[in-house]
Amino acid sequence: MTESITTTPRRGGTPARPPRLLALDVLRGIAILGTLGTNIWILTDPHGLPGYLTSLGAPATDAAMWTERVLQQLAQGKFLGLLTVMFGIGLAIQQSSAARAGRGWPGTYPIRAALLLLDGVLNFLLIAEFDVLTGYAVTGLIVAYVLARSDGVRRRVLVIAASVHLAMLTLVAVALVAASSSSEPERAELDPNPYADGSFWDLVVFRWENAGLFRAETLFVLPMSIALFLLGARLFRAGVFEERGARLRRRLLVLGFGVAAPVDLAVGILGGGDLILFTRYGSAPFVALGILALVAGFYLRRPRVGWVGARLGEVGRMALSCYILQNLVASALCYGWGLGSAARVGPEARVPFTVGVYLVVVCVVVGFAHLWSRRFERGPVEWLWQRGHGVLARATRNSPRDEKHE
Repeated sequence: MTESITTTPRRGGTPARPPRLLALDVLRGIAILGTLGTNIWILTDPHGLPGYLTSLGAPATDAAMWTERVLQQLAQGKFLGLLTVMFGIGLAIQQSSAARAGRGWPGTYPIRAALLLLDGVLNFLLIAEFDVLTGYAVTGLIVAYVLARSDGVRRRVLVIAASVHLAMLTLVAVALVAASSSSEPERAELDPNPYADGSFWDLVVFRWENAGLFRAETLFVLPMSIALFLLGARLFRAGVFEERGARLRRRLLVLGFGVAAPVDLAVGILGGGDLILFTRYGSAPFVALGILALVAGFYLRRPRVGWVGARLGEVGRMALSCYILQNLVASALCYGWGLGSAARVGPEARVPFTVGVYLVVVCVVVGFAHLWSRRFERGPVEWLWQRGHGVLARATRNSPRDEKHE
C-alpha cells in the first residue's frame, strides 16, 4: 500500500516512475477513517469488544437505539471491504513496479508481509483486539504468489475463495437458525472489567488470554479477503482508475449503490442482531466497490483534490500510521488506563458521546497526518517498515548461503 501509480513509459522505451494516482490516496484515507466508524462503537462500549458483540443482538426499543443502529449500519463492513480491496490494488501496483524495474515477483514481498504481521501482532496486543493487519499480512503473502501465476489461475482462485466464503456464510446461517430462541442475548458483564478498571498491561494480558476468540474473525474472513485482494488487483488492471474503465465503473456503481446498498441498509437496520453478520461479510463488500468506482470516477473528472481530498490523501499516504494512531487515541480517551470516559457515560448519552469521540479522533488523526506530511514523505510506521524491509532484504541477499567458505 505504499505506492500509488499509473503505468506511463518514458519516451524512448525506458520505464519511468509514473505519477501518483490521486484517487488511490483519497480512497485509502476514506477507508482508514471509515473503519473507525465501526470500531468507535467498540471503543466506547464500557465492556469493549465482548460488550459490543452482545449488544448487537439487542432489539432497538427507543430513538437512541435506532439512531445507533442506523449509524453503525452506515459504516458496518463497507470500509473494511474497501480497505481490503485497496490492499489488493497495492499488491498489483507493487508487482507492476517490480516488472518495470526488471525484478522478479514476489521477490522480497515475503519480508514486507512478515513486517506487516509483526505490526499486526503488536497492534493486537498493545492497542486493539479487532486488528486487521495480521489477517492482511497472511492474505497478502498468499495472494502475492497467486499474482505471479497466469490470469486463468488468478481467476480460478478468486472464484474458489469467494465460493468458500459464501459456503461458510450459508453454514453460519443454518447454524443460527437451528440455534435460534426467543430469549434475548445477555449483556456481557466482565468482572473484573479490564476496559474500564484495568491498567494498560491488564488489557494486554486480557487480549493474550482471549486471543483465540478475538482472532476468530481473521480466520473466518480469510477466503473473503483473498477474493477481495484478487478482485482489487483485477480491477486495477482492468483500468478502474483510467478513462478506459468508464463502463466498469458504471457497473460497479449500479451493483454497489443500486443493488447492494438498499439491501444492506434494510437488512442491517430493520433486522439487526445476527443479520449484521451477513451484511458485514455479504452485502457490504459490494457497497465498497461502489464507493471505489464513485471516487475513481470523480477524480478522473476533477484532477485536483481540493481541501477535503488533500486531507484524506494525507491520511491515505500514511495509512498504517493513521490506522494505529486512531485506535490508540480513542483507547486513551475511553479506556480505564487513559481518561476512562466510556465507563462514566450512561446508555442514554452513548450515541452523542460516541459521535463526539469519533469527531475528536478524526481531527487528531487528520491534523497529525497534515503536520507530519509537511516535513516527511512517509509516516512513522511506514518509515520504520521501509527501513526494516531494506535491512532484511540486504541481509537476505548477503546471507551466508550465498558466500564461499574455505
